[in-house]
Amino acid sequence: QYTAASLVSENKILCHPASVDSIPTSANQEDHNSMGSIAARKCLNVIENVKKIIAIEFLCASQGLEFHKPLRPSLSVNAGYKLIRKKVPCIVEDTVVCDEIEKISEVVYDDKFIGNIESVSGTLLV
Repeated sequence: QYTAASLVSENKILCHPASVDSIPTSANQEDHNSMGSIAARKCLNVIENVKKIIAIEFLCASQGLEFHKPLRPSLSVNAGYKLIRKKVPCIVEDTVVCDEIEKISEVVYDDKFIGNIESVSGTLLV
């Protein structure tokens, strides 16, 4: 939770409009610059952070499902869970989970993840 909260907080800072920091250029003849390239770079950072936040949520959800065994989740949840567990087994002791977060991020953002879920649930709304 701390990692996800830190990433969300960082995103809030990154979402501060780049345009408010326009700097005069060309001997003060041009005083408005779009700062579009800076905004685009910040956007890429936000996207990477969101990927990690979603991976953390999937990690927590997968761990939570372990507590409900022998009950089984829905077919679509189970399809996603199985893909995650192929890369990241159940965590049974206190450990640093940065590698697990990266592995889950790779699984979730692979086209096979949604395709596998849709194979049991039907087409998902986008």
